[in-house]
Amino acid sequence: MENQHTHQLKYSSIAISGRPGAGRSTLLKNLKKIVEPLGWETFSGGDWARKFAIENGKHSETDSKHHLATDYGEDIDYQIDIAMKEKLSNPNTHVAVESWIAGWNMRGLHHVLKVLLMCEDSLRIDRVVNRDNLTVEEAKAHLRQREEANIGKWKRMYGVTDYWDPKYYDLIINTYSHAPKETLNLVLQALGYFEINGQKKEE
Repeated sequence: MENQHTHQLKYSSIAISGRPGAGRSTLLKNLKKIVEPLGWETFSGGDWARKFAIENGKHSETDSKHHLATDYGEDIDYQIDIAMKEKLSNPNTHVAVESWIAGWNMRGLHHVLKVLLMCEDSLRIDRVVNRDNLTVEEAKAHLRQREEANIGKWKRMYGVTDYWDPKYYDLIINTYSHAPKETLNLVLQALGYFEINGQKKEE
């Protein structure tokens, strides 16, 4: 059931973007605990695409490394992007989504809080090392391969190469200098959550 305070928030949905290892999944997981009791849905584009890749034999379920966008056709990307934008286009819908380019995809939707997570490469690499149980060199190569493949594919699809230009975003957070709880608090503050609920920041 939707919480009555939801309609008093400054934004009706949230779209989180960033390169791999920037902290999108962590932010969505922390947001989920806050917004789901308010009646919001949460959606991870990466999880959906990974599931699709596994079901279609493009990725092994036991492989800890993430799939590439090139593991499936452009029609799948279009389906994901269109479905996300259609769902969040309705200001009466309350959803928090994360994907590489979710914020860019929601450009022009003023009721959607578009969040960009930035992070120095050294920390992104370290996070991938720990998350996927890789060596540093493997993590570097994996990130490079994913980014080259994905950005190349999206350039063919949309004619854009910089999906993380600050002009597309309402809130930019460097997760190198902001811990997960600090990042969550900045998003909730931008959302107007603390003002409406009369609560202190998450500790």
